[in-house]
Amino acid sequence: MTSALAATEKRSAPQMSELTPYEHGPALSDATLTDSSLALTWEDSTRTTLPLLWLRDHCACAQCRHPQTRERLYLPLDDIEQAPSVTLADGHLYLQWQDGHVSAFHSGWLYQRRPEATRFSALPAPQPWRDDFFPEGVRHADFLTPEGEKTWLTAMLRDGLALVTDAPLVEEEVSRLAERIGPQRATNFGGRFNVRSKPNPNNAAYTAVGLPLHIDLPNWQQPPDIQLLYCLQNDASGGESLFADGARVINALREQDPEALVILSETPIDFRFQDDTHDIAIKAPVITLDSQGELVEIRLNNWIRDTLHLPAEKMAAWYRAYKVLWQLFHSDAHQLEFTLKPGQMVAFDNRRVLHGRREFDPNSGARHLQGTYLDRDMLASRLRVLARTTA
Repeated sequence: MTSALAATEKRSAPQMSELTPYEHGPALSDATLTDSSLALTWEDSTRTTLPLLWLRDHCACAQCRHPQTRERLYLPLDDIEQAPSVTLADGHLYLQWQDGHVSAFHSGWLYQRRPEATRFSALPAPQPWRDDFFPEGVRHADFLTPEGEKTWLTAMLRDGLALVTDAPLVEEEVSRLAERIGPQRATNFGGRFNVRSKPNPNNAAYTAVGLPLHIDLPNWQQPPDIQLLYCLQNDASGGESLFADGARVINALREQDPEALVILSETPIDFRFQDDTHDIAIKAPVITLDSQGELVEIRLNNWIRDTLHLPAEKMAAWYRAYKVLWQLFHSDAHQLEFTLKPGQMVAFDNRRVLHGRREFDPNSGARHLQGTYLDRDMLASRLRVLARTTA
C-alpha cells in the first residue's frame, strides 16, 4: 500500500467538465492505493474507496471528455494492470497512469460523487394529492422569471397539476410559454390545437358535450406527457374543468380492491383512434406500475377503447375491475372541479392526472382554449438548469 505524495508546486484547481457546481467541499488529506482501488480521506474525516478503473473512466481532460460537448471519449475496456502514481496537490488528486496519461480530480467533485454520498436532485418526488389539494398558481409575470418558473416546474413535477394566472389574452401565448421549456410535442391534432365547439368534429373535445375524466391519446405508443391549456375565452354557461390524480386513485384502488388493480395492470387491451387520415392503435394495460408498485401511467379514455379482445371467461372480471376504477375516479373524494378563467393556463401530467369538463351551452357565450403538449423530460431538464443558478 502506498500513500500519496504531497506535491509542493502550486497548481490550478482541476476542471471537471461539469456545469453543475462542485467546487464546495473539503480538501483531500490522504490517498492510499489498495490493490485495484484508491482509498481517499478528506479533511472532514470522510472516507471512500474508488476502483482504479472508475477513476480512469472519469478522467475529465480534453482527451477523455470532449471539451465543448462534455461527452465521454474514453472507452473503459482495458484493465488497469499497473497502479498509477498518486499525488495530492492543494487538496486535489492527480494520477499518472502506466501509459503516461495524467488524470486530475477536483476534491469537491470526488466528494460529491463518492458512492456513499446522498445524490442531490433538483427534481421533486411525485406526491399524491391530499384531501385539501388545490393546484399551485404562479402569476404570468413571475413565470417569466427564473424563480417563478422554477416554482411552477417544481409544482408540475411534484403534483402533476399547476396553474399560470393573470396572463395576457393573446393568441399563441400558450406556445410561447411552452417553448421557454422545450419544443412542443406534435400529434395528429398538430403542434398547437384549439379547443372549442366546431362543425364536423373529429374529437369529442371539439363539441359542447361533457367530457368524463380521461387522458389524451392513450392509443399512442407514448401518450403526450404534459398538456397545457390556455384559456382565452370562457363566457359559456357550464364547462367547469375536472381533474383527478391517478397516483391518489391507484393508492385507493390498491387498498379497496387489490384484485382489480392486478387485472387492470396485467391485462393489455386495445386503444384506437381513427378518422379519414389517421388510424393510430396500441395494445396496453389501463394501469402501468413500476417494479415497486408505483404508478407509471394511466390509459383511461372510454372513447378510444377499441373492441375488448379478451378470452370470454376473463371479460366479466375485467369489466368489474374497470367499473371500480371508473367509480373511484369520478367520486367526490377524488375529483377536483373549478372554472378556468380567461388569462389562466392549466397544465397537467397527462399520463398521471385525468382531466375532463362539464357540458357547456355554446349559445350562452364563447369558449376558446388553446393547447399544446410537452415532454416531461423537457420540464425536468429546464428545472435542473434553473437549479444551477437559483439554488
